[in-house]
Amino acid sequence: MLLMMDAIFHCRAKSRKLVASISYRPLYLTAIFRLSCWYDSVFFRGGMLQAVKPTVLVVLLVSVMLLFLSACSWMDGPEVTSDRDEGSEGGRLYALHCSACHGNYGRGGVGIPLALDDFLESVTDRYIALTIRFGRPGRVMPPFPRLTGHEVLAITKYIRSLHWADEPQFSSEPVVGDPASGRKLFAAFCAQCHGAKGEGGYGTGVSFSRPRFKSILAPALNNAGFLASASDQIIKHSLIQGREGTPMRSMPALGLSEQDVNDLVSHIRSFQHQSMGRVAVERPANAILARQSPHSYQQTIENVKKAVADSEYSIVREQLLGEGIVDPDEGERKQHVIYFASLQMISDGLARDPRIGLFLPGKIIVVEHDGVVQVLASNPKQYAALFNNMALSDFAGTLYRAYRAILQEATL
Repeated sequence: MLLMMDAIFHCRAKSRKLVASISYRPLYLTAIFRLSCWYDSVFFRGGMLQAVKPTVLVVLLVSVMLLFLSACSWMDGPEVTSDRDEGSEGGRLYALHCSACHGNYGRGGVGIPLALDDFLESVTDRYIALTIRFGRPGRVMPPFPRLTGHEVLAITKYIRSLHWADEPQFSSEPVVGDPASGRKLFAAFCAQCHGAKGEGGYGTGVSFSRPRFKSILAPALNNAGFLASASDQIIKHSLIQGREGTPMRSMPALGLSEQDVNDLVSHIRSFQHQSMGRVAVERPANAILARQSPHSYQQTIENVKKAVADSEYSIVREQLLGEGIVDPDEGERKQHVIYFASLQMISDGLARDPRIGLFLPGKIIVVEHDGVVQVLASNPKQYAALFNNMALSDFAGTLYRAYRAILQEATL
């Protein structure tokens, strides 16, 4: 009987989504199992089957079948989409705006993982919504000012649904403490991960740029986006609870009192009045570096290759611009690309942000149009703004100087 009832259920439910099968099947199987056990105990023990009239058996079986068929028909009614369903509005918006960095189902990537139980149990929906709205200036996470309030709420509900616990509730009362005392405690207990000035860990998310011995990078506590999103009570809760699965330990477990925690919160809040967390990542005026060459097209190519070698970089490869894409029968194209790099360049770039791989190895293009030869390159100074990552500033500056030196030498 158990197999028969389960087969009926499966046939009726097989066209439903997996979430429906997972949600409702255990309930029905439990009921089916109990009915089956009762049926076996009543009718197959001690030869009682012979004592029961066939009509009674038929009526019983038909009644049970109708009961479960009607229940399955109820499941075929209008489908209710949960916030966790990828087909929900929040799921679609998350896939469009968030998953590229935070990964499917919030597992993390260039951005931090959002599906951590400790994280979702420690922040409110308001914190998530404000983080979406303001981002983290200069710290990879961009702001989303063009999303409507309704869209932000839908994404927030989807992120909340990645964990089954309810939204935590915190008091709106500010935490009162001594910032001077908190500064000393911060230096002793927090600066090793979060930086002496709260600037955060080095690298991004849980990606290649994260040191392997760290499960996740410490966020920037002096960041304007963080301070605008996190209330005093959220910060205090995080300090008291810590973050399971990360190096962030509970402060009371390290011997700090509640007053010590209050002092730490006050010091972290004081970052809000300083300029260090208010980062303006600006794009350069020119996205392309260009210099006109007085030499012939072929001579300029040779000059670029020599300048690359003089700068202690290696030429990775050479090709025509658009090779493999543009039809070679279109005629002669004087658009020559020279790729160059060093292991140090690639290592330094990827350590700061793996997305910089889009611009590595370095690339210089020599073109001739209407008898004019030019040497072109992407301006590295735009990388920090493009990826909203101030950690790329020093690397981009070094690469910018290398590009300029090569372009100048090749066009002398």
